[in-house]
Amino acid sequence: MDKAFEIEIKKLRSNIDQIDREILELISRRLDEVQKVVALKKVHNVPVYHPAREEDLISKLRNQASASGINPDFMEEMYRVILRNSRMEQTVEMKQQGIKAGSNILIVGGAGQMGQFFAGMFRSSGYGVKILTEDNWNNVESLCQDTSLVLISVPINVTLKTIERIAPFIPSTAILADITSIKIAPVKGMMEQFKGPVIGLHPLFGPSCASLDKQIIAVVPGRKNKECRWLIDQLTIWGAIIVSSNADEHDEIMDLVQALRHFATFCFGQFLSQRKINLARTLEFSSPIYRLELGMVGRLFAQDSSLYAEIIFATPSRRNLLKEYVACMNEQIALVENNNKSLFRERFSEIADWFGSFSEQAMRESDFIIDKLIERF
Repeated sequence: MDKAFEIEIKKLRSNIDQIDREILELISRRLDEVQKVVALKKVHNVPVYHPAREEDLISKLRNQASASGINPDFMEEMYRVILRNSRMEQTVEMKQQGIKAGSNILIVGGAGQMGQFFAGMFRSSGYGVKILTEDNWNNVESLCQDTSLVLISVPINVTLKTIERIAPFIPSTAILADITSIKIAPVKGMMEQFKGPVIGLHPLFGPSCASLDKQIIAVVPGRKNKECRWLIDQLTIWGAIIVSSNADEHDEIMDLVQALRHFATFCFGQFLSQRKINLARTLEFSSPIYRLELGMVGRLFAQDSSLYAEIIFATPSRRNLLKEYVACMNEQIALVENNNKSLFRERFSEIADWFGSFSEQAMRESDFIIDKLIERF
């Protein structure tokens, strides 16, 4: 190798190493400032996540990157990682911030996965946490004493019965809340059985989450909203995104978001299973998007069948929606039998028009996910 080249490359690499050290020093300084932000937010009970602030920052950085001749996508991706790390740092710190630290929380069904998740969150924030299950139901009266929140975390099919059983023992000043994936019946049941503060919650995530960072929790107000405010503030400080709704709207949307989506995934998985598809072999030929789709199918069947049975078939409206979906699928049989490509294109165009601008957004978001899959596999 040419000696002049070796001298020059060594010098350039030394310059790069120096720049890397400066970058690390700047990141360290940024983390120090984040800690100051955490301390300030703790004092004022301000949420970790500020969507407008983050998006404004990303937009500004993309513009600066373009002006400097840097790929704006690269700049955005790099800062998304930095911002998420900052949020996680803040979330860990804020997790220890209790709006009503020292108060007692009773989780009914707290031995389940979601119950355990919230038990851990409340404990880490300085709350006293008590668990009520069938095994210690004889102690229900003493467990309910001096509680600020009674959180119902039981399967859908026993939620109403559980509310009815425990309501007489709950202090009138405590909040009664549930985390069931349907809201009309539970909120109505809580309102009928208990005269104190009532609120319906639906965490739109699983218990395997490491934190509440940017996790969505649907909130359905019940009674005495002012008295329930501290619970909403606590969830927000932990990093959750709160989406408010009424019970009817919530359940109508969840019929689609949960029941229909899970049922369609079940049907696809059943079809593959009945045909005895060689999954391993198909993955050798798969595009990233197929691997992603198959991953979502496999994810469903890695979980509890009883849980998904309760979610999918929870209400008559959900079951009616599933029948409409099956009927819609059957409508496409004639299209296939007749090899009707023109009708397919016509329906495709109509659906594309209905999706509108979301299709472009979906392309961008799915391209990002696909790129990440390519990096991994």
